[in-house]
Amino acid sequence: LRSDEKVRVVVFKSEVKGVFCAGADLKERAKMDDAEVGHFVKRLRNLMDEIAALPVPTIAAIDGYALGGGLELALACDLRVAASSAKMGLIETTRGLLPGAGGTQRLPRCVGIGLAKELIFTGRQIDGQQAFSMGLVNHTVPQNNEGDAAYRRALTLAKEILPQAPFAVKMGKLAINRGMEVDIASGMAIEGMCYAQNIPTRDRQEGMAAFREKRPPQFIGK
Repeated sequence: LRSDEKVRVVVFKSEVKGVFCAGADLKERAKMDDAEVGHFVKRLRNLMDEIAALPVPTIAAIDGYALGGGLELALACDLRVAASSAKMGLIETTRGLLPGAGGTQRLPRCVGIGLAKELIFTGRQIDGQQAFSMGLVNHTVPQNNEGDAAYRRALTLAKEILPQAPFAVKMGKLAINRGMEVDIASGMAIEGMCYAQNIPTRDRQEGMAAFREKRPPQFIGK
């Protein structure tokens, strides 16, 4: 996906009705020794980092349970859409664990330190409406009979992104992600570097021409 220039948005959904991702299989985990557990969690953390580093926008469509590593997967995405009936939580402390695939870092960056600590310390599960009220998800929708309401809303959101200039969107994502990790002055410098890369693109010229000619732009991603 990273190297396919035709890909402009990635939507993560489940093929299992009622479950986005239920997290790690603890029965499988129980058969591992300490070293194997450490290796497994490190690989899982690396996978989430790979998802977070995808250059195009990513959307998690949470139509059911997103627990433990399942919520960490959603947190690794740029945007999240949830059915109001969905259940989310970093429940690791209820099993003698702590989030190990990015949850302790991405959740506070998403909802703030206080709420993140409360959710992680208690292992509490929240529904889609509660998640929306605290900023954990971008949109919440009532579930439909097919059980894919969040996926349908995620597709609508993806279709809003699709017409925009692909390279500019990629640079916007990069500037936000890198800038959030540094002070604002350094973030401004990062934005400047990303903007400079966008200046010579054909899409920028097309955007200006379309504005002058009062027509929709036809972006090509170059």
